[in-house]
Amino acid sequence: MPSMPSKGDTLNRLFNPLPPGPEPGSKEENELFEKYQKGIFYQYEHIFPDKNAPRTVVIVPSLTLDMELFSRIKGAVHYEERLLCLLMLLRMPRTKVVYISSIPFSDVIIDYYLHLLQGITGHHARKRLTMLSCNDLSQKPLTEKILNRPRLISKIKELITDPASTHLTCYNITPLEKTLAVRLGIPLFGTDPSMFYLGSKSGARITFRECGIDLPDGMENLENKKDVAEALAKLRQKYPGLRKCVIKMNDGFSGEGNAMYRYPEFGNGEDMEQKILATLDECTKPVAKNMSCDEFYAKFTEMQGIVEIFLEGEIKTSPSVQCVIGAKENVRIDSTHDQLLGGDDGQTYMGAVFPADEAYAPALAEAGRKVALALSKKGALGRFAIDFISVRQDDGSWKHYAIEINLRKGGTTHPFMMMQFLTNGKYEDETGAYITASGNKRYYFASDNLQSDKYKGLAPDELIELSMYHGIMYDGAMQEGTVFHLMGALSEFGKLGAVSIGSTPERAKMFYDRTIEVLDLECS
Repeated sequence: MPSMPSKGDTLNRLFNPLPPGPEPGSKEENELFEKYQKGIFYQYEHIFPDKNAPRTVVIVPSLTLDMELFSRIKGAVHYEERLLCLLMLLRMPRTKVVYISSIPFSDVIIDYYLHLLQGITGHHARKRLTMLSCNDLSQKPLTEKILNRPRLISKIKELITDPASTHLTCYNITPLEKTLAVRLGIPLFGTDPSMFYLGSKSGARITFRECGIDLPDGMENLENKKDVAEALAKLRQKYPGLRKCVIKMNDGFSGEGNAMYRYPEFGNGEDMEQKILATLDECTKPVAKNMSCDEFYAKFTEMQGIVEIFLEGEIKTSPSVQCVIGAKENVRIDSTHDQLLGGDDGQTYMGAVFPADEAYAPALAEAGRKVALALSKKGALGRFAIDFISVRQDDGSWKHYAIEINLRKGGTTHPFMMMQFLTNGKYEDETGAYITASGNKRYYFASDNLQSDKYKGLAPDELIELSMYHGIMYDGAMQEGTVFHLMGALSEFGKLGAVSIGSTPERAKMFYDRTIEVLDLECS
C-alpha cells in the first residue's frame, strides 16, 4: 500500500511548487520541445481518429497577440470563449478536457455547451471536464498569466495521467506557448514559433510565389515609413491610375494591423517618393479605431510589414480556405468560407458564410492544398487558414488573389468546428459541399460581431431562454438553428457571436436574421 504524503510534504508542495523548467528560448528548451513534439505525430495518426481512445486535451485559448492592438477590441478577454466549441470533444466517452481561462466562465455558459453534446449525458461529460482560471483580468496574454503561476501549472500536470495521449491546443503559437508545452511535458498541436515568419504577411507573399499562386502586386519585408513610401511610389509608377494601397503589419489580425493609403492628387514625377513621404500621415487611415498615424507607423516599425495594391472590382468577395497539417505531406482541406468584411474600407473581419460559393470553392481548395503542402515540407503543423480576394471577370469567371496566411486558428475556425461536432459531417473539397453524417447538406451564416448597446444588461441565461421561447435555438433533431458564443461579453459590451445553421443558405440566413429580430425586439 503506498504511503500517504506527510503534512510536511503537502506544505512543501504548496509553498514550493514545481521548478519552472528550462530557460525560455534556451537550447535545453528547444531540445525538450522537439522531443515532446514527436508524440503529436503518433497521436494524430492513432488517437485523433479513434473516438474511443483515452486522451486528455489541454486547451489554452490565449490570443497571444500584440496586446496594444488586441486591447482595442471590445470585450477582448471574452474571446477566450471562442474555443469552448472544443468542449464538444467530450462527446468521445474516454476523452478528458482541461480548459484554462483568464477569468471563470459562468456555469450557465458551460451547461449550454454540454447540452449540445450528442449521445453523451451532461453528467458524464462534466466528470471528464476540468475548468481552471487565473482569476486575472489584466491585459496580458493568458499563456503569460499561466506561466507566472507555477501552482496552476502543477495542477494541470496532476491532471495529465498519460503524457503519451495528451496534447496542448491553443489559439495561436508563440514562444510562450512553446514554453508552456515544455513545462507541461506534452506536445503542442501547432507550428514551432521559430517558423513564425511563414505565417507573417511578408512570409506568406513569398510562399504564394513559390506555389505559383496569384497575389496582389506589392512589396514585403518593409521596415519603416521610408520603405513604405518607396514601395508606394514604385507601385504608382507601375500603375499610373492606382488610387489606393493597403499597408499591413506582419503580425496584424482581423484587420487591426492594416491601414488604407489613398494617393493624393499629384503627378507621377521623379520626386514622387519624397512627396509621398512628406504627406504619408495625412493620406494613411489605420483600420484600428482611435489609432493615430504616429502610433500605426511606430507599431509598423516594430513589426515590419508589406504594402500591396488595393484590388478593385465591381463584384469581389473575400473567401478563405482552412487547412490542417498532420505531418509532412499529410494535409487536409477542412473548409472554405466567404468572409464578411466591414469597416470603412472592408478591412475588418465581421463573420463568414459557409461553404464558400460553389462556383469557385473547389478552385480555392486546390490553391489551399498547394500552400498546405509547401508549408508542411517546411515543418508547419496544425490548423491554419489562407485568405483570398476573388474578383469576378467580365466573362463570368473568377480570379483569386491570395493575400495572407493565418498560421493559427482564426475567426472561421470555431464556427466550422461547432457545426462539424454537431452534425458529424465532412466538407467535400472536390465539390465545395458540406455533407452531414445523415447525408444532408448544411450551411451556416456566422458572426463574431453581433453588437448593439441595446443588448447590454442581457445575461447569458436570459439569452438562452429567449432563443428557446422564440424557436431560434439549435435543434439537434432538425440540425438547424442558432448556436451562440462570446456570451460572456453580452451583458457588459452588448456583444456576442452566433452561428446560424440551415438546410439551405437561405434558411441559414433566415435563422441569423431572426436572431437579430428577436434580440432587437426583446431589448428595445
